[in-house]
Amino acid sequence: MQNASESSLVGEEYEVEVGPVAHGGHCIARTEEGRVLFVRHTLPGEKIVARVTEGEEDSRFLRADAVKILEASKDRVEAPCPYSGPGNCGGCDWQHAKPGAQRRLKGEVIAEQLQRLAGLTPVEAGWDGTVMPAEGDKLPKGEVPAWRTRVQYAIDTEGRAGLRKHRSHDVQPIDQCMIAAPGVTELGIEKQDWSQMATVEAIAATGSSDRQVILTPLPGGRLPLVELDKPVSVLRVDERDGGVHRVHGRAFVRERADGRTYRVGMGGFWQVHPQAADTLVKAVMQGLMPRKGETALDLYCGVGLFAGAIAERVGEKGAVLGIESTKRAAEDARHNLEDLDRVRIEHGKVDQVLPRTGITETDLIVLDPPRAGAGKQTVKNLAGLGARRIAYVACDPAALARDLAYFREGGYKPRTLRAFDLFPMTHHVECVAILEPATKGV
Repeated sequence: MQNASESSLVGEEYEVEVGPVAHGGHCIARTEEGRVLFVRHTLPGEKIVARVTEGEEDSRFLRADAVKILEASKDRVEAPCPYSGPGNCGGCDWQHAKPGAQRRLKGEVIAEQLQRLAGLTPVEAGWDGTVMPAEGDKLPKGEVPAWRTRVQYAIDTEGRAGLRKHRSHDVQPIDQCMIAAPGVTELGIEKQDWSQMATVEAIAATGSSDRQVILTPLPGGRLPLVELDKPVSVLRVDERDGGVHRVHGRAFVRERADGRTYRVGMGGFWQVHPQAADTLVKAVMQGLMPRKGETALDLYCGVGLFAGAIAERVGEKGAVLGIESTKRAAEDARHNLEDLDRVRIEHGKVDQVLPRTGITETDLIVLDPPRAGAGKQTVKNLAGLGARRIAYVACDPAALARDLAYFREGGYKPRTLRAFDLFPMTHHVECVAILEPATKGV
């Protein structure tokens, strides 16, 4: 393989023994010279040949793929997906691991992040160390949960739909994504010619039969006539302002959770796993235990999932304020909860809107921040509101651990932590931490 530069180590191979799992879907190994490798497609304890995919002589660490398994882990299985493996689709991280082993690896990552970034043991975090599968995801050997209700396909130069390779813009054309939900698969995206498109996102609502595709044209690209195998509404992304516009059909899909129907417009955020919304609402409500007449904040509230659940439980004398930075999502939240006059939705960034509200205290807080977390200043502001309980929903264990450390500085400690495998075959994991004042009597 021709190196990009004299110092590049791309293509170099090392025989190594694989160490622990690391955050991000890879494991750590060291070469005989002491170089650190982050290796994909392997498992702890294996002996492998690792081929470098990124890195130079002076890099702090190298990225690599396991291209030959010399001694396999007992947790290794043949990857069910034909597009999995070195140099192929980057959508999944753990196709080669047994489902139970995947959850165990995710648990090890959570424990490592809690210890390293928050100084917490599992016991101190109120966590039993397990990662729970979603309902219905325990399947016979060789079967894969078809859970992904939203799939963004990349389009190659020949107009074929596929998925991107790991850390690459290259496209792996596919016939079918094994983890795509049946509602996505039945659209037949992979059979169409998508010339002049950059990406095609497919959405299959779980609360209704609504199906949607969102087209992002190449610069100057013309929209195709969309004729798929099932009725579908079509939206497009404007190349000038990035806005999403309706082409035909509904501008939204209808989702359902906790006994309520939620409108999610213009490709807005909704949990991807069919069981995720109900699973997380249940965990948050069990942790917060809302009481009649209480006040609550739902931060980064999206289309109002948690705000609606809390409002139902605090009753007519309670009050819930939701804050959401995406204008369309805030509008959807107002629409979704318009029958609950005790709910108010504010549009804007949490760190800007919350101080403007004049709120100095509240009983309950739920926050579901983006992958980067809430951050030090926001956590400091929240800790000053005196909530009796705070529910933190996190899709990234590193961000969760960092924010838990900030909450500790603000006088809050974890009461319980639960982890859910809502992204099977990938390295992603969802956590719900319930916090309470550290001075609270046991």
